[in-house]
Amino acid sequence: MTGGRLRPGTIFGIGLNYADTIREMGRETPTTPYLFPKLTSSVIGDGEAIVIDTEITSRVDWESELAVVIGETARDVPAAEALGIVRGYTVAQDVSARDLQEADGQWVRGKGLDTFCPLGPEVVPAADVPDPQQLAVRTWLNGERVQEGTTKDMVFTVAELIAYLSSFFTLRPGDVILTGTPSGCGDFRTPRMALKPGDVLVSEVEGIGRLTNPVVAKT
Repeated sequence: MTGGRLRPGTIFGIGLNYADTIREMGRETPTTPYLFPKLTSSVIGDGEAIVIDTEITSRVDWESELAVVIGETARDVPAAEALGIVRGYTVAQDVSARDLQEADGQWVRGKGLDTFCPLGPEVVPAADVPDPQQLAVRTWLNGERVQEGTTKDMVFTVAELIAYLSSFFTLRPGDVILTGTPSGCGDFRTPRMALKPGDVLVSEVEGIGRLTNPVVAKT
């Protein structure tokens, strides 16, 4: 953390990694992790504002996630050894412009807008998290709980994700892996819900912390 904000190297996003979310979206379960980049310019910290440009997007959604912070340079790491290269864990909010995702047919623009990757409030050392597959993940919108799940429902575990990514890319200290989100996102509800200026979003991972971000309009 630098000045209250994590300064990641590469941010690897993983989509469709919770069985209940896959059902919610009406998608098929992937046979390999669904990978997308999250731009480092989108990172903000705890307490900083998610900025929505209403001229660009009107369907901004929440996705609370466990984030994995890599602690050493590694390539081709076996899953059985993968947790050994983890520096620690933090909370991520993978803010997503669903209309841009839909229009583009891919996720770079919709996931990468400025302020669309809150991270924090701190990195909890890996030694203090005995099992990253046994953590509750929750979201509150204006005090109402809108998301609750558990990392045990991941399709691909943290160790499997590290092994997969390191088979293609060199992982470096400070790189971050966003591990997916449980069901309860706004865009897949009936009626649909979306973030708007004036909202307050709270993202929590059990044993890791709570990340709070107000939502404001671009001025």
